[in-house]
Amino acid sequence: MTKAISAFLILAMLIQVIKPLGLPGLRRRGDFWKLAVVAFVIWSITLLARDLT
Repeated sequence: MTKAISAFLILAMLIQVIKPLGLPGLRRRGDFWKLAVVAFVIWSITLLARDLT
Protein backbone atom coordinates (compact mmCIF):
# COMPACT_ATOMS: atom_id res chain seq x y z
CA MET A 1 0.00 0.00 0.00
CA THR A 2 2.82 2.41 0.76
CA LYS A 3 4.24 1.84 -2.73
CA ALA A 4 0.91 2.75 -4.30
CA ILE A 5 0.61 5.92 -2.21
CA SER A 6 4.17 6.97 -2.98
CA ALA A 7 3.73 6.30 -6.71
CA PHE A 8 0.52 8.35 -6.74
CA LEU A 9 2.12 11.28 -4.92
CA ILE A 10 5.23 11.25 -7.13
CA LEU A 11 2.96 11.26 -10.17
CA ALA A 12 1.02 14.20 -8.72
CA MET A 13 4.29 16.10 -8.14
CA LEU A 14 5.38 15.50 -11.74
CA ILE A 15 2.03 16.66 -13.05
CA GLN A 16 2.23 19.74 -10.83
CA VAL A 17 5.62 20.69 -12.31
CA ILE A 18 4.38 20.19 -15.89
CA LYS A 19 0.90 21.67 -15.53
CA PRO A 20 -0.36 22.99 -12.18
CA LEU A 21 -3.30 21.09 -10.73
CA GLY A 22 -5.26 24.26 -9.95
CA LEU A 23 -6.34 23.12 -6.50
CA PRO A 24 -6.31 25.66 -3.67
CA GLY A 25 -2.70 26.06 -2.64
CA LEU A 26 -1.42 24.33 -5.77
CA ARG A 27 -1.91 26.98 -8.43
CA ARG A 28 1.78 27.55 -9.33
CA ARG A 29 4.40 25.13 -10.60
CA GLY A 30 6.64 25.94 -7.66
CA ASP A 31 4.05 24.57 -5.23
CA PHE A 32 5.08 20.97 -5.87
CA TRP A 33 7.05 21.05 -2.61
CA LYS A 34 3.72 21.09 -0.74
CA LEU A 35 2.92 17.71 -2.26
CA ALA A 36 6.33 16.48 -1.11
CA VAL A 37 5.52 17.57 2.46
CA VAL A 38 2.16 15.78 2.31
CA ALA A 39 3.90 12.66 0.98
CA PHE A 40 6.42 12.74 3.83
CA VAL A 41 3.67 13.14 6.43
CA ILE A 42 1.61 10.26 4.99
CA TRP A 43 4.72 8.07 4.78
CA SER A 44 5.64 8.87 8.40
CA ILE A 45 2.15 8.13 9.68
CA THR A 46 2.10 4.84 7.77
CA LEU A 47 5.44 3.77 9.26
CA LEU A 48 4.37 4.73 12.77
CA ALA A 49 1.07 2.88 12.42
CA ARG A 50 2.90 -0.21 11.16
CA ASP A 51 5.18 -0.15 14.23
CA LEU A 52 2.24 0.15 16.62
CA THR A 53 0.46 -2.94 15.33
